[in-house]
Amino acid sequence: MQKCAFFDRDGVINQDNGYVYKIEDFIFCDGLFGLLETLKAQHYLLLVITNQSGIARGFYSESDLNTLHCSMQEQLKAQLGFGFDRIYYCPHLPSENCDCRKPKIGMIQAACKDFDIDLAHSFFVGDKITDMQCAQSANINGKFLLADTQVNDNSLKNVQKIATLHQLHSIIRNLTFKEQE
Repeated sequence: MQKCAFFDRDGVINQDNGYVYKIEDFIFCDGLFGLLETLKAQHYLLLVITNQSGIARGFYSESDLNTLHCSMQEQLKAQLGFGFDRIYYCPHLPSENCDCRKPKIGMIQAACKDFDIDLAHSFFVGDKITDMQCAQSANINGKFLLADTQVNDNSLKNVQKIATLHQLHSIIRNLTFKEQE
């Protein structure tokens, strides 16, 4: 089984400027490259789990989204020599009540069918409570909330609030150091 780092996209991988689908509007978040390098060196599977309701809202097409994701992957490969192992997205509106839209776990279940993932030794990085709810419902132990707000959902367990990806990178490096001792 393989440990996995699940990433939300907007607000975690790239700056969230609202329905980002144009290449020129896609700006990587500070600290992402170093974090991904460390995770790859530690043999984590790197997956993106993202709601993209802009498709159902008619703001952009699936083709537009795929073009952006190809560009994102190319930029990562040029910078790091690798990209994300897979990108999962939900194109639906919240009102459609589909199984793939976070906080539901359909995208995590799809990833588990595609890969032999050890959810107990995996973690999810998101910037919204729905990301943390998804991780908890999927029994992912590590939950990192990249946000300025407090977690006001008492049903969520073991959510660690982080201010930056640099902070998460330090946490991951320290965990690895402790495991090696």
